[in-house]
Amino acid sequence: MKIYLSLCSYIVKPAKPTWTGRVSLSELDQIGTITYVPTIYFYKPSPNWLTPSNDVVNDLKDSLRDVLVPFYLLAGRLHWIGRGRLELECNAMGVMFTEAESESKLEDLGDFLPSSEYKYLIPNVDYTVPIHDLPLLLVQLTKFQCGGISLSLTISHAVVDGQSALHFMSEWARIARGEPLGVVPFLDRKVLRARDPPIASQFHHAEFDLPPLLLGQLNNAEERKKKATVAMLRLTKVQVENLKNVANEERISTDSGRGYTRYETLSGHVWRSVCKARGHNPEQPTALGVCVDSRKRMQSPLPDGYLGNATLNVIAVSHAGELMSKPLGYAARKIREAIETMTNAYVRSAIDFLKNQPNLTRFQDIHALGGTEGPFYGNPNIGVVSWLTLPIYGLDFGWGKEIYMGPGTHDFDGDSLLLPSPNGDGSVILAICLQVAHMEAFKKYFYEDI
Repeated sequence: MKIYLSLCSYIVKPAKPTWTGRVSLSELDQIGTITYVPTIYFYKPSPNWLTPSNDVVNDLKDSLRDVLVPFYLLAGRLHWIGRGRLELECNAMGVMFTEAESESKLEDLGDFLPSSEYKYLIPNVDYTVPIHDLPLLLVQLTKFQCGGISLSLTISHAVVDGQSALHFMSEWARIARGEPLGVVPFLDRKVLRARDPPIASQFHHAEFDLPPLLLGQLNNAEERKKKATVAMLRLTKVQVENLKNVANEERISTDSGRGYTRYETLSGHVWRSVCKARGHNPEQPTALGVCVDSRKRMQSPLPDGYLGNATLNVIAVSHAGELMSKPLGYAARKIREAIETMTNAYVRSAIDFLKNQPNLTRFQDIHALGGTEGPFYGNPNIGVVSWLTLPIYGLDFGWGKEIYMGPGTHDFDGDSLLLPSPNGDGSVILAICLQVAHMEAFKKYFYEDI
């Protein structure tokens, strides 16, 4: 694919004056993924296209200005304030908007699976720039020769999690269609603030420990250097149901509670397949990171529209030999046990634990970019994020819904993501990043063991 290099980039600011000042981030905002997360949407010309293509840019910019008024936090800038901590300055500095034109047609992209060409379609974040100079949101609109377009957004995970990012995008689309705001964003982060004073933890927060290392290694420096690649693998509804049935065989025979969910089952299957593909020794410890949303798990559920990070990673730990030799239900049970630790008391304890830390650097992924600090869930570990229940499809700015939506890029060994099928047929897509040396074996075991 070829993109004209004469890209046009400019800053888009809120349409009206907004509140200015510094906002303290919650502890959950400042750990884990604080880099930028890309998503991309593709649209083709259709009878539903309500405006000529040359008006698309103006419609998007105008509606973006309007939506940045209630979502003014996204027009601000982050600042390091010492001890590995961040603060958000609401200053209406705006977001970056880029226009690009491609010499290609949408059909040249085939099935739209992430590829090296994506780097031309997704805004690049220059992490060598001081963080206070980086917009929190970067948008790129690319026009194709066929009249189709792609719209990509790269957004700071230190300010929003997946649920909040999707809320912003859906409200932007509503305003672009001429509709009023659906759910007003709730901007007060005090609801997830640490207690004063923080209370000593009554739990062991394994999610903040260093994850297991490969046997015989003193650190993961070598594993971080190894080249990784991305694959998108589909499971049909029948395959998903077959795996659930296999996972629940033992549970049904003992009549022990509700059945394992799609996430518990599929994550367990991925975990086992990864262990096999990596050729782990039976005694190799391995961890699986589970990203759990706390919004409805708090004693007082967070208000609708809470804008920020409300997720916490919990950890399932086992030995590769147990995962590979025992039934799938064993892996699913380990994952469920980790998820069930996420109670109101556990989340509050985790927040207080982080507040008590002298420095948050070791919990932040930004330090893992080309370095040896920051969390790393590559070999022998893995993280499986679920978008299975998020409203990720149907983003209509007034010219119809997208023909494809997906994650941008996954750069780290061990990153994976479960997405529902866009056509609602019950199939599931796994986007996974593994070391090049392990990917083909993973594909083999992933499908062979169904």
